[in-house]
Amino acid sequence: MDAQRALDVLLQLTRRLSERRPLPEALRLVTDAALDLLPADHASIRILDGTGDELLSGARSGVGATIPPAKFERGVGIAGWVVRTGEVACVPDVHADERFVPREGEGFGIRSILAVPLWSAGQVVGVLALSSEAQNHFSDANASLASLLANCAVPPIERARLARLAVIDAHTKAFNHGYLMPGIQAEMDKFAGRQGALSLLLMDLDRFKEVNDSFGHAVGDRALREFADRVRGVTRAVDVLVRRGGDEFVLIMPGADKENALAVAERVRVSMEASPLRLDDGDIVPIEVSVGAATWDGEESPQSLEKRADDAMYAAKQGGRNGVRFAEP
Repeated sequence: MDAQRALDVLLQLTRRLSERRPLPEALRLVTDAALDLLPADHASIRILDGTGDELLSGARSGVGATIPPAKFERGVGIAGWVVRTGEVACVPDVHADERFVPREGEGFGIRSILAVPLWSAGQVVGVLALSSEAQNHFSDANASLASLLANCAVPPIERARLARLAVIDAHTKAFNHGYLMPGIQAEMDKFAGRQGALSLLLMDLDRFKEVNDSFGHAVGDRALREFADRVRGVTRAVDVLVRRGGDEFVLIMPGADKENALAVAERVRVSMEASPLRLDDGDIVPIEVSVGAATWDGEESPQSLEKRADDAMYAAKQGGRNGVRFAEP
């Protein structure tokens, strides 16, 4: 790519990132720009939480963009090494690099990797990685350009990251209760009264107090994290998970009608019922969930929609727990 073309891509990216955007959208702009700038098949970016040990958000572009990314572990894999060391990794052949960890179900071939750290206030807050099926694919010039892209992207992304951290429940990485009503209202505003274009799932873990009493609060905390991870594993990237408080969660589902909402609710319920939490000492902790679903009528308030989903959840509890109920308008 010639210098003028590269400059145009970077200027356009910084201009678009200067607009206020949700963090996932901002990250996707960066991965798209990375593929415009560099000769890669796939680009991904991972932004870390405040501890630097867990993934706060991420985006992918190119081949395999629709496949969920592997779980991040600090120091594991090439991206983990970059985050731990703060150094650039330019790998000509992953098969000859002991840092590379093959992932099942990746969906695309990887032979070369270029990964650069994203620095803010003296710490690594993320990593931008590119890959190619070709061996010896990335040059030193590519590494310099990728680092330049990262430097241009970090300031607006860091602002979005800090804003995201302010509304994130640190324990489960779901949004916190303060985000719930504004989040629902924001989606209602997008759909401008289109009935059936927004649904809520209100999910409450069954007999969660018994889990805490029998196994301790540490296991209860682990159960909450496991639940949040499983919900994210069976829902779309656009769905928003909110921890309403305690063991209650709300899933905001933009564009989802009654049929979609019930299908997702059942996937969540089955995921929990089919795979109880297994502890290191061999104990098995059953974690089941009651789910109430409601679809927006196009006119009601966020509070009214949430109350209908809440009422449906209590109907599922009264019906024997581990079930799904739908609240008709």
